This record gives sequence, structure tokens and C-alpha cells, in this order.
Amino acid sequence: MKCCDPIKKIKLLAPAKVNYRLDVLRKRPDNYHDLRMVMQRIDLCDEIEIVLSATTGIRVRCDREDVPDGPGNIAWRAAESMLAMTDAVSGVDITITKKIPMAAGLGGGSSDAATVLMGLNDLLDLKLTDKQLMAVGVTLGADVPFFIFKKTALAEGIGDRLSALEGLPPAWLVLVNPNVHVSTAWVYQNLQLTNKDDVVKLPKFCNRIEDICSLLSNDLEQVTIGRFTVIQEIKDALTANGARGVLMSGSGPTVFAVFDSEQQARHCQREIARNKAWYSLVTHTL
Repeated sequence: MKCCDPIKKIKLLAPAKVNYRLDVLRKRPDNYHDLRMVMQRIDLCDEIEIVLSATTGIRVRCDREDVPDGPGNIAWRAAESMLAMTDAVSGVDITITKKIPMAAGLGGGSSDAATVLMGLNDLLDLKLTDKQLMAVGVTLGADVPFFIFKKTALAEGIGDRLSALEGLPPAWLVLVNPNVHVSTAWVYQNLQLTNKDDVVKLPKFCNRIEDICSLLSNDLEQVTIGRFTVIQEIKDALTANGARGVLMSGSGPTVFAVFDSEQQARHCQREIARNKAWYSLVTHTL
């Protein structure tokens, strides 16, 4: 979704994601891990405004004080990558309004970076294909290509080899975040790898909520729960309030629950919201 002045400015929405499945297959010689994930975009979005400026340089502003400007911000690095492809002398001002919780396993930073790549591709008239943008994106972060792909996907390799998963039904979700910080690097460092098959056991026909629930699996979950037992408390609370399936997304700490209907999801969220220490909301898949 966008509205823009095609010459100077563009406004875009950067959606979050959840992982219906996250298998860690093996550690690679480059210290990354080979993964196998089922990734789903959801209707929880940061708002990104990108403006071409006569003042050279890249500037990132955010309504969260703990979001850095400069190379420490993945959106800044995305803009740097795109400016390097043009002879035009211009600067870029990026304004990020955060709706996606940070360091939450929801891909907010990666989505912001992907959105900047796509937005500057339009503003600078670079005419890069999605495949070319994805090749740039993977140099910034493993999840960035998924948000350029814009489809529910089976992601393999470090997350950069994507194939579309057709037919998965729309679903209503309740997200719950306990407001604790989880280091993705720490989770992977403490993961005990086990031998796995190389083929995802996907349902033959993925067109029911039950099929989504049959996918739910996350190898990182027990590592994170081992340190943050509140994640198991959240899972139990969601199950007790009617969730069809419950899983931690990514390296956590956000937990999502799957529901058949908006009414069921909103009833659950109202009950969960009684715990003021937890952040919760209702969203749906894209």
C-alpha cells in the first residue's frame, strides 16, 4: 500500500512476519545456519516515509529513541546500497514510525530495510527487478529477501532461497510479547542441533486452519523458553483461551496464536490483556 509524489517522496507500509515453521538443519562453515522456514506476512506494519533531498547524506528518524541513525540502522544501510547504484547527487531522509515491537522475532528491521530498497528503486528510477532487489537485500540480512518476495514462502538456505506456498488459508492471530529482550545470536549459540530430514513434511493440501497448525514447529523455542519461562506462560494462557495452535515466532520472545475467526481472536486478546506486563494485539495474515 502506498501513496506518493513519484518525484520526491514515497510512503509505504512495512509488514511484520511470523514463522509457521523454523527448522535449523545444520551449522555452515561460514558460521551461519542452514534453515527451513515457512514464513507468513501479517497485517502489523511499520510506516516508512522516504524523501529524496537536495542535502546529501542519509538521515534516519524514528519515533523510538533506541533506534539508531547511521550504519547501525539496517534501513540506513539499505539506502546506502541503493544510492551507490546511481549517479544522481541526492540525499535521503527516512522517517520510521514503529508499530512492530523491536527484537521480537517479527522481522521489523528486515521489513523496514526491504521497504527502503523497494521505495528507493521507485524514487531513483533504478528499474531493478524483485530478484535483483532480493540479491541486494540478502547482503543486509537473511530475512530481507522474504519481504521483497511478498508471498507466503518456504525459505531455505540462510533464508534466502524462497519458493511460494500456495493455498494456505487466511488466519486471525493474537500476538503476545512479554517485553523482554532476546538476543538472536545468543539463541543460536545455545542451540543443540539434532539430525533432521531434508524434506519438510507439508500437508498435501494446505487449505484449512488445521493445516497451518500441523506446520507449527520452532527449533529455537526451547532455547528461549529455557531462559525466559514467561514464554511458556504465554503459550499456556493462549491455549487456555481457545487458540487452535500456539508458537513462538523466530528467536522470540513474541508468541502468536492461530484462530478461526476475528471474534475468537479478540475474545482471547481481551483476556490476555488483563496481564499488564504483556503487550498483545489482534492481527491477520496477508
